[in-house]
Amino acid sequence: MTLGTVGYGDVVPHTAWGRVLGGFVIVFGVTFISFLVAIVTSLFVDSGRANDQDARDAQHQATQALLRDIAARLAAIETSLGMSRGAGPP
Repeated sequence: MTLGTVGYGDVVPHTAWGRVLGGFVIVFGVTFISFLVAIVTSLFVDSGRANDQDARDAQHQATQALLRDIAARLAAIETSLGMSRGAGPP
């Protein structure tokens, strides 16, 4: 009722059309506030998801770089030992 009125019952519509209009204002007000809260919440959630995705992408790229570095080091070790990939120790 607070969304549809200015006071707490001290001023009320007396005609049938006034009551219909008052009911419409109450329903529209509650619906409007609900949609407004949902939209603002959705914006915050989407922003958080975008930040999380950016962090995951950065972490994935760092992991890929680390794996490439490890593979290069392993290849250098195998080369220095005279081993070929897939061949076990002599």
